[in-house]
Formats: sequence, structure tokens, C-alpha cells
Amino acid sequence: MKLTFLGAAREVTGSMLRIETAISAILIDCGSFQGPRAETRRRNTILPAAATSVDAVVLTHAHLDHAGNLPVLVRSGYPGPIYATAATRDLCAYMLRDAARIEAADADYLNRRHADDPAWTPIVPRYGEDDVAATLERFVCLPYGRATPIAAAVKATLIEAGHILGSAQVVLDLEERGRRARVVVSGDLGRKGLPILRDPAVPPRPIDVLVMESTYGNRRHAPVDEMADVLARVITETCARGGKLVVPAFALGRTQELLYALHQLRRDRRIPAIPIFVDSPLAIDVTSVFRLHPDSFDAATRRILDDGADLFGFEGVRVTRSREESIAINAVEGPALIIAGAGMAEGGRVLHHLRNLVEDARNTVLVVGFMAQHTLGRRLVERRPQVKIWGVERELRAQVVALNGFSAHADADDLLAYAISCAARRVFLVHGEPEAQAALGRVLGERGIAAEAPGRGDVVEV
Repeated sequence: MKLTFLGAAREVTGSMLRIETAISAILIDCGSFQGPRAETRRRNTILPAAATSVDAVVLTHAHLDHAGNLPVLVRSGYPGPIYATAATRDLCAYMLRDAARIEAADADYLNRRHADDPAWTPIVPRYGEDDVAATLERFVCLPYGRATPIAAAVKATLIEAGHILGSAQVVLDLEERGRRARVVVSGDLGRKGLPILRDPAVPPRPIDVLVMESTYGNRRHAPVDEMADVLARVITETCARGGKLVVPAFALGRTQELLYALHQLRRDRRIPAIPIFVDSPLAIDVTSVFRLHPDSFDAATRRILDDGADLFGFEGVRVTRSREESIAINAVEGPALIIAGAGMAEGGRVLHHLRNLVEDARNTVLVVGFMAQHTLGRRLVERRPQVKIWGVERELRAQVVALNGFSAHADADDLLAYAISCAARRVFLVHGEPEAQAALGRVLGERGIAAEAPGRGDVVEV
């Protein structure tokens, strides 16, 4: 058996893993890379042949760094099925279409801006909405816990990952010449005790190969029960300064978790009654998918639903779909909280709000998720004196507060416990930056677990 690490190897974005036996080849995820613009265009436009020449694709979840290049895969000639949970398929219907629209709009803007530059190479979007529709036709929905043949001598079982709605770990049972092996791909793992979703499941043993994420392999999150306290303090302090809060938030997962927390704080009168804007048509659509899948919610969340409460819509929340409604937020006087995409501040409506707010010390940029290297979000977290927004350097005078407690990723302690529970014969770390992987590798080694961190393009025989 061979494992080819095509993406998210010693980096966090662009997840892609090929698993190959003598008779079958499976691709786990086909995600978009996010990073320096030139490299992003190059890596996302042309996929390696090892990705397109497979018998089946299994998708762990709908975040674009795992699913964003599926239309490129189909457009490149991949003819087979894409296996995922029903919730992941429903989310991809919105996520991929939105990605196509944003890329088309960005390409049009940049091509017009540089039309008079003879050295400019026009940008062509990777895919359009027709490609997204063709991709969605390939989806085959699998329930959690049911072993399903997906290729010759390969069965796949999806189990809870607890990361976002519909997210799954992939358990592959392979057979070749009378020999059997079990490979577990963690996908992105959630944290225990987070609201809304069920906790990650423990994969069935024995496990021969474990491919696990390592995003926060060198960090520990604040306790889950402290998140609301810190959020309430930051909002209250910003309002006391007369400022606004802008939150770059992933439309999928983070926006819903934040609305859930704000709902509880508003109900308990722990934050001022300021307007809360959800300035993301995608987040609005994604939230509608959450309402379709209460079967994925944990027991505490279902009890709230049984009482008739709306988890994501409450007094003071205003959703804005149109461009005009988004622009009108700038005219709102006094404190307000603005949740807008994209999550790493690399595009979308959040850029408009950051442009208007970052140079005022009364305001707060509230970071509630992981920010990859080379993104505007990472530069904000690092509190650079100046940040470039749409090509213009702006002074960063606003307060920047990072609430890692809102992370939907397992932290170092969670990852250690997960690896121990799996007791795999061989462990590979993916979806993590080198520093995080090195730190996690050392801790695992102290527990007798030898973990490897392959680079992009590495092929490992097992």
C-alpha cells in the first residue's frame, strides 16, 4: 500500500491524500490551497495526475481547504463518485457555488484594474457554477457508521469528527491478496464539549495506519466554559470605548458557534443590546442547512430546540444579503458587532469592514479561528503595525483579540489523547505547520508513538 501526500503536508491548507493498493486508488479530500496569491493560483488550477487517476473520492467535510478543488477534479476528467455525509453534500452546494462566484468577481475586478498593464496576465477562474453543478451530481451520501464498498476490495466507514456539521473521520478497510489493513484518516477533529455538535468518535481498532491532523499540535485552547466569559468582556469593553467589533468568521461552523454563544449572552443580559450583523449571504445559507440536520446536534442543543428557541436568530441579529445592505452597515452609529467572511480575511465582505475600522483605536478585530501563514488574518493576529487591504497599506490601530477557545480544532491535549486511543501501528501527521507538528511529534514520542510528518509530494510505502 502506498500513501501519497498531495496537500496539507507540513502546511494547513489544500488537503489531499491518495491511498493506493495494487488494485484500487482512493483520494481523501481535494481542498483549495490558501497562501501567496501566485502560488495559490498555480496550485489550485492544475491538480497532480495522482489526484485525478483514482477510483473513488471520500470527502471529510465541506470546508474549502478540504473540498474547494472538487470541481477542478471533475473538470480535469475524474469520472467517479464522491462519498460524503448528507450534511456535507448539502453544505457543499452552497460553499462551492459561493467560491465560484467570488473567484469570478475577483478575477473580473483584477483584470479590469490591470487592463492597461502590458505585463498583466489575465486571471481565468478555476471553475464556474456549471462545474459545481456537475460536481454535486457525483456525490453519494453515506450515513455515519455504515461500512460501504467504494472500490475493489475497499470499504469506507464514516464516523463523527465533531469539527463542523457533517464532518467525518474516514475508516478504510482494505484487502489485497488475502491480507487486510485498516487506515484511519482523521480529517479535522473537533474539541470535546463544544456546543451544538456531538464529540468526535473513537475509531474502531485495530488500526494499521493513522493519518491525523495536527493544526494545534503545539497549543492548548482555553477551556470551553471560559469562552463566553472572555467574549462578553471583549464586547463590553469595546462598547464602552464607543467602538465596533468586526469578526472575520468562516461562514461554515464558526459563524453558527458564535451566534449560539451570543444568543446565550444576550439571553442572560451579559452583553449590551447592540446590533449584530451577519454580513455573509453564504453564512445565512449555511445556517439554513444547520436547521435541516438537527440529527447531528448534541443532547444539550436538542433540548434547547425542544423548548422552541431559535439557536441562530434572536433579537438584535440582522442578516444582510445585498451589497447595498452591506454598505449601509458603515453608516450605523455607535457600537455594533459585524460577523463577515471570509474566515482568514483573504476575501469577501470582511475586507470592506476591516478597511473602514482597522485605523480607529476604539474598534476591535475579534479573531475566532485559525489563520494560516501568509494570510491577512495571520498578519492581524501578529499585530503588524501596517496591514495591506486591497493593495493599500493601512495603520493597524484597532485592538486585536484572538479567542482560540472558539476553535473547532482539537488542541495538543486532544490530539495526544486521540492518538493514544487509536493505538495505530504507524502514524502520519498532516494539516499542520512544521512547528506544530514537531511539538506534537515530540509529545507522541514520549508516549512511545513514532509519528512522521511527510512533505508535499512524498510517497510512503506501508
